[in-house]
Amino acid sequence: MHRTYSMRQSRAPTASQIQNPPPPASSTKSGRLFGSSSLGHAFRKNTAGAFGPDLAKKLSQLVKMEKNLMRSMELVGKERMEVAHQLSVWGEGCDDDVSDVTDKLGVLIYEIGELEDQFVDRYDQYRVTIKSIRNIEASVQPSRDRKQKITDQIAQLKYKEPNSPKIVVLEQELVRAEAESLVAEAQLSNITREKLKAAFSYQFDAIREHSEKLAIIAGFGKHLLELIDDTPVTPGETRTAYDGYENSKAIIQDCENALTNWVHDNAAVKSKISQRTRTLSQRRKAKAEGHDLADQDEPLQGDRDSWVNADQHGDYQDEEEADEEPTEERGREAVAS
Repeated sequence: MHRTYSMRQSRAPTASQIQNPPPPASSTKSGRLFGSSSLGHAFRKNTAGAFGPDLAKKLSQLVKMEKNLMRSMELVGKERMEVAHQLSVWGEGCDDDVSDVTDKLGVLIYEIGELEDQFVDRYDQYRVTIKSIRNIEASVQPSRDRKQKITDQIAQLKYKEPNSPKIVVLEQELVRAEAESLVAEAQLSNITREKLKAAFSYQFDAIREHSEKLAIIAGFGKHLLELIDDTPVTPGETRTAYDGYENSKAIIQDCENALTNWVHDNAAVKSKISQRTRTLSQRRKAKAEGHDLADQDEPLQGDRDSWVNADQHGDYQDEEEADEEPTEERGREAVAS
């Protein structure tokens, strides 16, 4: 009768979830063509960026590797929940104190599995934001290619037909192409900085919350262990009857309250920079104020809607989207290759 209490009975939103609503479920949790096996991991990593524009290949590789990482974390979370259940099953046949404590430890370990599953969803916010930079890189590639193509045509005509009237026309086109490319490169620079800061803010916030909550669970787990009487007994001696059921339940409730009330503002671990770092930061800020470039990298607002999405270019295929939403035909092609 003592093996019924669990944190899973309470599903009310935590203070952290109220302050920062949870994101949708991670895109890695569905639409798997190759499953979660090592074969699928290797295939995604090796084919990342193979068919995309040169400018976006390196970031495509990173996005694929992050997907592999997230699927591994997801698997760890599920297996941790299974471990928690098995620990409770094993402890059920032990002495009263061991039975009660292992059951409550199973509750804590199961909670860790739940936190890891939530961490994957938070981490996906980082990956999707990084992925948006890759899409912008892919949309800039055509302007680079057009400028290079015109430059090559001019060089070829100057070599074969120095007096060709087409040279003047191509040079005018080159001026327009360079202007378009200049705008595209500037917008790429602006958006890259904006999205990079946002992406890693998502990741570090998720890591911080996850780590602090793990530390909370570990601390209360140590309190549970104190309920086990590990005093050696001689053969035939009887241990004192266990009376810690209410105590173990109170420890679990305290742990639940600590997890529920945790918010970023009350985080226990604070990152404090040294005086030297603070001085260097102040010097850099003072230098920047001497040459104000604040307006140079303004985030894109109205003009952003005029961009052509990467997947609308004929030469570009988002291989990741193909992986996330497989069809029977694509599956047959993958097996055949």
